[in-house]
Amino acid sequence: MEVIEITHPIQENQLIHEDIAIVLGFFDGLHLGHQSLFQKLDEVAKAKGLKKAIMTFDPHPSVVLNPKQKRTTYLTPLEDKIEMLEEKDIDYCIVVNFSSRFADVSPEEFVKDYLIKNHAQVIIAGFDFTFGKYGKGNMAMMQEYFDHLECITVSKQDLNGEKISTTAIREALLTGNLSEANEALGYRYRIKGTVVQGEKRGRTIGFPTANIQPSDDYVLPAKGVYAVSMKIGSSDKVYRGVCNVGVKPTFHDDLPQVVIEVNIFDFDENIYGERVVIDWHHYLRPELKFDGIDPLVAQMNQDKERAKYLLAVDFGDEVSYNI
Repeated sequence: MEVIEITHPIQENQLIHEDIAIVLGFFDGLHLGHQSLFQKLDEVAKAKGLKKAIMTFDPHPSVVLNPKQKRTTYLTPLEDKIEMLEEKDIDYCIVVNFSSRFADVSPEEFVKDYLIKNHAQVIIAGFDFTFGKYGKGNMAMMQEYFDHLECITVSKQDLNGEKISTTAIREALLTGNLSEANEALGYRYRIKGTVVQGEKRGRTIGFPTANIQPSDDYVLPAKGVYAVSMKIGSSDKVYRGVCNVGVKPTFHDDLPQVVIEVNIFDFDENIYGERVVIDWHHYLRPELKFDGIDPLVAQMNQDKERAKYLLAVDFGDEVSYNI
């Protein structure tokens, strides 16, 4: 996949010179709603013999258009988004820098300079996609004013009677509804990071943890305890564990920031500095403040056994007991 990064105004050497079908959108999360767009892209490109292209934007338009409610954390930061798109057999990924100058581009100028000049033959977008200054452009307008283009609008995608959206998935993660978020994503939520030095308190109570510093501006799940799996470095080996997201209230009254700590089962290696990938499987409980070490350790043991059972089920292991 060729990645083309564009800062307005687009330059001649950044244009695609073969006929394409193109999907437009921000695509944070690449969730099931987005998958319907990519499926349509596959169908059209194969039927018409076109190359497949994606146009996305960075940062989120709200950074420019709505600074009071700007979105600066993501389900899939740009690097992750590109990596996931590469797995979809896309030929071109156009990343447009969403700046104040780009926000002033008229709908007509956007279509002419960013689509027609890129040899777009078919344009695909969701029913709520808008473009151009003040968001005045939509797919119906594009088809009306540029009738030589084929414009395909994909309707709203529902799950359990609710619209699938990045906003809903973010809210589910932030309120501890991990199962709902994962179902709408179509995969387990994932965060990448690096193992960093922590307080090393966990090892003194029998639960050594790997402190994870996220590698990008991810949406962090709600404070609480989770069953997770993790890959370390370049290895494909999958480790299982319990993850705590929070401020460790049993030990701190005012920890300034949320920390991510993973207790990896049956693991005793030094992995400081290693890059890791965490898959979030199950939300177990909220973060609690305990009255001392003993009740904390007792609860952590319960969390560990429950996580082991749930992860065993996820990975298809034989299980003979319930938690």
